Order: sequence, then C-alpha cells, then structure tokens
Amino acid sequence: MKRRDILKGSLAAGAALTLPARLFAQVNPTAARDAQLMAIARDELARTGSNIWRKDVVGIADFGLHSAQKRFHFVDLANERVESFHVSHGTGSDGEHDGWLKRYSNIEGSEASSRGAFMTRSWYVGRYGTSLRLDGLDPTNSNALPRAIVMHQANYATPGHVDRFGRLGRSNGCFAMGPEQFDRALIDLSGGRLLVAGSYGIAEDGSRVTPPVAQYDLLQNDHGGTFERTNPGVY
Repeated sequence: MKRRDILKGSLAAGAALTLPARLFAQVNPTAARDAQLMAIARDELARTGSNIWRKDVVGIADFGLHSAQKRFHFVDLANERVESFHVSHGTGSDGEHDGWLKRYSNIEGSEASSRGAFMTRSWYVGRYGTSLRLDGLDPTNSNALPRAIVMHQANYATPGHVDRFGRLGRSNGCFAMGPEQFDRALIDLSGGRLLVAGSYGIAEDGSRVTPPVAQYDLLQNDHGGTFERTNPGVY
C-alpha cells in the first residue's frame, strides 16, 4: 500500500471519530450549559439534604444574566434535560431598571430578590392568581415567607415584554414569570422541590458572563438601618 493511501485512510478515520461530537453539538448546542446546571442542582440538593422532599426537578434562577435572557432553568435530573424561561428580579435589586440585578436583600420592604436555596410549598390564590409559596433555607433568604417572596405569573415577565422593551419588568422580589411559562412551575416545581437563586452567569453556549456592575448583598445593621456590603462580589 502506498504512503499516500495510508495518509488518506488515517485522515478519513480521524474525521469519522470527530463527527459524532460535531453532530452532538449541533443537535444540542446547550449541552455545555446544561451540564453545569445539572452539577449545580446536584450540589445544592446535597447541601440542603433532607429539607427537600422531592428531588427530581430543580429550579435555578441565574441572576448573573440580563433579564432579557432565559435565565430560569427547570433542571430535570431524572431525565437529564433542561428547559429555560424568563424570570424577573425585584425592583430593589435594579433601581436603574436596566435589566441587570445589582443587589440582593433579605430585608423586609427592600423589594429586592434574595439569593440562596428555597423549598417550594403549596399553591395559593393571590394578587397575581394562583401562586407558589417559597420557604428560604439560607441566612440570605430566611425571610422569604414573612416577606411573601413567591413564584407568580405576570404580564411584565413575558417574552413579548422583552421584544418590546428589551428587558423584563420588575417584581417586588418575587420570581415572576409569563403566564404560560409559570404553568410549568406549578406542575414541575411545587410540593417540596428545590429552587436556587444566584449569580452564576452561565450563557446559553456554556460560557460565563460577567455582569457590567458588581452584585452585592444589602444587609441590616445593629441599629435597624441598612448598609451596603463593602466587598461586593458575584456569587
């Protein structure tokens, strides 16, 4: 066999070996992102332990992304798949209303989003119709129940709102989703499942996004007032 024929055969074999990976990337362009989200979901389930009753689906709100992005992820660990939708953050987290979360807070009246792990509770009918109660499991969101931080539907959290304004509207700290998208939360996340909120900044292609502004916790001091953390960082 000639050397030229051997080289051709080697190149063809190499191309065959790389083809499945390329095809997989085309079929599932979010594979790198989904793998990171599943790892976060498993780590948070391990951390929260027996507090979570049902561990098949985990909700992850990635507030390291702009509100125009689909940054609420339903991570189905049982079937190893991810579906993503829009979600709003609080007015107190984005006073400039430019779509980027700047601050988290666990303080009553802050109207800001809280970071940390939540356990979903029961449905109830409130101002925004059927909504989903949340119980904060961390010091950073322990006031979720008294603050009435819940999941609910809102017309300002729809893809159409993004198309018109380039960003979502803001909640009072709740996880607001479009009516059609919120139906998934009622079905897939209720009844003792885990919801995690943080600034992961995981883009659709799996790369990491750095917000244009520092994100920090708005904390309460001993005198009952508030102060801003002096060492802001992305969580």
